[in-house]
Amino acid sequence: MNTWVHALLRPEPVAITVLLVIISSLIQGMRRGASGSAKHLFFFIWQAVTVVLSLLLAGRAAEWLSPLLRDWLIKQNVQVPQQELSTLKQAWYTIVTSLRDFELLRFGVTFLLAYAVFRFLLSWLEPLCSMFFESFLRSRDTRTDEGYSRFSGAASRATGALIGALLGAGRAFVVIAVLFVYVSMLPSGPLTDSIRASAFYNKSSAELLTPVAGDVLARGPVFTEAVEEEFRRVLQRKYEVIDSAVPANIEQAALTVTKNAGSDEKKARALYDWVGTRIAYDWDKARNYEQHGIWKEQTPTETFNTHKGVCIDVARLYAVMARSAGLEVRVVTGLGATGNGGYGPHAWNEVRLADQNGAWIPLDATWASSGDWFNPSGFSSTHLREA
Repeated sequence: MNTWVHALLRPEPVAITVLLVIISSLIQGMRRGASGSAKHLFFFIWQAVTVVLSLLLAGRAAEWLSPLLRDWLIKQNVQVPQQELSTLKQAWYTIVTSLRDFELLRFGVTFLLAYAVFRFLLSWLEPLCSMFFESFLRSRDTRTDEGYSRFSGAASRATGALIGALLGAGRAFVVIAVLFVYVSMLPSGPLTDSIRASAFYNKSSAELLTPVAGDVLARGPVFTEAVEEEFRRVLQRKYEVIDSAVPANIEQAALTVTKNAGSDEKKARALYDWVGTRIAYDWDKARNYEQHGIWKEQTPTETFNTHKGVCIDVARLYAVMARSAGLEVRVVTGLGATGNGGYGPHAWNEVRLADQNGAWIPLDATWASSGDWFNPSGFSSTHLREA
């Protein structure tokens, strides 16, 4: 106990926050008295139980519902129309096809919906529990003489303070649990070093949380990376939906460029040469984003007409033209070598050669002016694929 108190009284942010939570709860408990404090403690425990129960039930429900939703969406045979779509329809097709094709997203959505349903259903029991609990409290107060009332007021405040302290301890535990999840899921996130430096946090997490959830949350960074990758896949799907309608002039240009190509590889190469020599890198757009955080979304049509764009714009234009020429292609996001030993956000393409056993080859038309980046050896050493 002494080591807990010593850790709590150290002047550092986590301990100060926990101490303030406990003290404020104790003061509130003293003001409310025994009955009011007992009621707040009861509903704190009730909320904690319903949250845990809802999470467990939602997990089981999502495991059952996710495959059913996938099979149902597959049967609907949703195809993105090859025409210009409104913003609402773009969002609709992006969501529907992503739920159909991306397992983690589908599980997450079904989990959240199931959790909301179970929480709603359990909330209907709260008034009934409240009625029984208040009836129980009233039945405990049967003596009304003045002397006892004076004593009862002091005793009630003292009891309320004790219950408030217990409630504060519960709230403090929630604070530590939230910090524990945050540090486990985002080990390199903001303020994680300060949290880890807290003696009280280290003692609490080591003795209370790690034995219960440590093994699960040890995989937190892996789960976080999976969520980030799923998000990038959804973003890529959004681009695929937006770019599904190919303007006639871009389609005609793609067919003209590839008309003498006799294989998928030669088609991909011809388009690489054409895009790589005609689209200049838009340094102003890149600097505006890097220095001011201002991003200008750009369609393949704009890139085609202005002959300017950054890596994602070049990759999207290449993908549109490659699909027009009958190639299967995808936009890949990740990190590209910067030339000074570092890496920065980048985008490029991968093309499937159906006439060569379906092999996928990488290419980077954005870098075409600096060398031959059409499926060169060592491509993976300069391009780190993330999606």
